[in-house]
Amino acid sequence: MDNWRVAVLGDGGVGKTALAVQFTLNCFTYDPTIEDAYRKQLVVDNRMCFVEVIDTAGQEEYATLRDQWVREGQGFILVYSIASRATFNRLEGFRQSMRRVKRGDPIFMLVGNKSDKVQEREVSREEGAALARQFNCEFIETSAKTAQNVERVFTSLVRALRQTKSIEPSPPVPTKPPKKEDHHHTKDKKRCVIM
Repeated sequence: MDNWRVAVLGDGGVGKTALAVQFTLNCFTYDPTIEDAYRKQLVVDNRMCFVEVIDTAGQEEYATLRDQWVREGQGFILVYSIASRATFNRLEGFRQSMRRVKRGDPIFMLVGNKSDKVQEREVSREEGAALARQFNCEFIETSAKTAQNVERVFTSLVRALRQTKSIEPSPPVPTKPPKKEDHHHTKDKKRCVIM
């Protein structure tokens, strides 16, 4: 089973806690937190995995804490509210801090939350998609309130994280002749590589 730590980043009030709660507990609450971790086991592409969500709500202004969460996270969800142009405009700052701390291109998804607030929309779906192309990441609109696409965000992120793991260089192949017991493996048996 693979384990992933996912940090949810974005401005205050965009629904970071609500996304974490909806994903892990399947409910919608406005319980403001300082920092909390939510955990969930789920199956992605017939493989069980364990996702720990680091919720950074309430601490957006503390850059040092944000850097700590970025260091701890393996994947990231960059969230804005579709009903707030200001939260959309501040995403670049969050992306820059991720790139600075991770020294390169972190695996993250762009999420436009509060898609249930159709009447209050300030950021179009097209703008979100365009920014995701610019950031070179996947984009999904969600509603933590109705649970629309919430699970999809996390399963997509797990897939992206797994791809990067499989790209890593494989260990060198041993040059010694195989031992006798190695010949007994049939095609159906799965082999486990411990790295």
